[in-house]
Amino acid sequence: MNSQKPTYTFNINDFKHHTYDKVRYGDTDKQGHVNNAMFARFLESSRTEILYHPDRPLHNEVTSFVIANMSIDFLAEIHWPGQVDIYANVLKIGNSSITFEQVIYQHGVLCGYSTCVIVHVSNETKKSIPLLPFAIEYLETLKK
Repeated sequence: MNSQKPTYTFNINDFKHHTYDKVRYGDTDKQGHVNNAMFARFLESSRTEILYHPDRPLHNEVTSFVIANMSIDFLAEIHWPGQVDIYANVLKIGNSSITFEQVIYQHGVLCGYSTCVIVHVSNETKKSIPLLPFAIEYLETLKK
């Protein structure tokens, strides 16, 4: 069994979306670094800025977005105090789904890599429905 971590090489300038999040003391665990569960929260901060931004939401009053699949590679520890920088690209736009690629950096060190599939759903039926035309138009600007 190969237990080596994957090697990633990124140029952060190749990412279309950038945000940051504050690392809180409460994010740390017994080992003194940020708990792995917080990586998902940092990634969520980035995606929600894209999907639910108050000035440009990509849904309407009867739809929302849900996670269908997410993988995270934990590559380096994150420490308190400080902040993390989160970068995102859209890898694929489907009929009702969006595949994101995201990375988390702290102090210039790549700490996490994630891919995530988000599905556009009806709030009433909870079933997938096609992405809205204005959402597709915006998401195209974030494609890698």
